Amino acid sequence: MSYLMAAEEGHTNPLLPNIWEIAITAIGFLILLFIVTKYVVPMFESIYQDRKEAIEGGLAKAEKAQAEAAAARAEYNQQLESARLEAQKIREEARAEGEAILADYKQRATVEATRITDNAQKTIEAERSAALISLRSEVGTLATALAGKIVGESLNDDERSNRVVDRFLADLETEQRNAGATR
Repeated sequence: MSYLMAAEEGHTNPLLPNIWEIAITAIGFLILLFIVTKYVVPMFESIYQDRKEAIEGGLAKAEKAQAEAAAARAEYNQQLESARLEAQKIREEARAEGEAILADYKQRATVEATRITDNAQKTIEAERSAALISLRSEVGTLATALAGKIVGESLNDDERSNRVVDRFLADLETEQRNAGATR
C-alpha cells in the first residue's frame, strides 16, 4: 500500500522496491545463508571426505591386493620352476640309477654266462677225457683180440697190448689230421 501512496504522491520510482522489503529479504537470506553454512555445508563436506577416504582406501586396498597378487604369482612361478627343476633332477637321477642297474645286470649276466660257459667247458672236457679213456680201453681190448686172432697168439700181456693200442690210436690220429689238412 505504501507503494500506492507513494505513487499517488508522485515522488517514488515504480521500478524500485520498498526498502523494508529489501531489508526483510536480506535478513531472511542471511539467516538462510547462516543455516546452510553452519549445518548443510559441513554435512556435505563430511560426506565428501568420507567418500574421498573410501575411494582412496579402496584404491589403496586394490593396489595392495594387486601387489600381493603379483607377489603370490611370483612366488608361485618360483615354486613351479623349483618343482620343474626338482622333477628334472629326479628324472636324471632315475635315469642314471636305471642305467647303473642295467649295467649291473649286464655285468652279472656276463659273469654268469662266463661261469656257465666255463662249467660247460670243464664238463665237456671231463666227459671227453672219460670217453677217451673208455674208448681207449674198449679199442685196446678189441685191438688185442683182433691182433691175437690175426697173429694166432694170445696177446694178454698188458704191456704189449698197451703198446699196440697206443700205436693204433696214434696212427688213427695221424690219419684224421692228414684228412683234415687235405680238406
